[in-house]
Amino acid sequence: MTPVSQRARRTLWSPGGPQGGERLIPEETPVALVHDASTTAVMMATPADLEDLAVGFTLTEGLAEGPAAIEAVEVVEGEFGIEARVWLKREAGAVLAKRRRQITGPTGCGLCGVDSLAQAARTPPKVGDRVRLTESDVRAALTALEPAQVLGAATRASHAAGWWTPAEGLVMVREDVGRHNALDKLVGALLRRGPADAGVLVLTSRVSVEMVQKAAVLGAEVLAAISVPTALAVRTAEAAGMTLIAVARQDSFEVFTEPYRLTPM
Repeated sequence: MTPVSQRARRTLWSPGGPQGGERLIPEETPVALVHDASTTAVMMATPADLEDLAVGFTLTEGLAEGPAAIEAVEVVEGEFGIEARVWLKREAGAVLAKRRRQITGPTGCGLCGVDSLAQAARTPPKVGDRVRLTESDVRAALTALEPAQVLGAATRASHAAGWWTPAEGLVMVREDVGRHNALDKLVGALLRRGPADAGVLVLTSRVSVEMVQKAAVLGAEVLAAISVPTALAVRTAEAAGMTLIAVARQDSFEVFTEPYRLTPM
């Protein structure tokens, strides 16, 4: 399998003058998401946890209703990149095939897996109402993510998505050079083992609308991210009934939607 990082020679320029040396940098590999032998999307990704990526992408982009619709997943390396092949069960495959036949031209709007403007602005599924958190819980979730970022610590050039629950702490983390990929990997890994327990989705990236849409597919009631959300992301989180926490730091964070899930402590 292609390594997730490589050592690159570089020259460091600093007040002490130029110095030769090396830096560990993340690998970026073309990955084709293939459904029933037809390519759905090609993206640049970190070559790790690609089965999780394939499942997560399939679900968060609405290509299948749930993990039960997926028959099999295989990852195949080739000369020019890697194929993550997803085989759907008969009914799900027929639905996707019909959708593909209805696309008569290059109608893509720039989002992976989306073939119309209506899909780009699709209404997210409603999330549940099981989670109640204290301020300390949010800080604990944020604190737990950083030391779990193995690739991020080594390269300082990747995003992470983590799932934290009050009962178990940090349950799982996935990393990638792409923020969408990191989230799709996490969604795939969690849902492959069953419905996710009530918890908090923690992101190291900014919050755009598609990140909220993907989080809603996971059923995340609380999303906490380090950066500022877009206005559409806030509206989408509100439509999903999701508590959106952003600009999250150790000493402060901002709650944009559904604040009732949080209590001071």
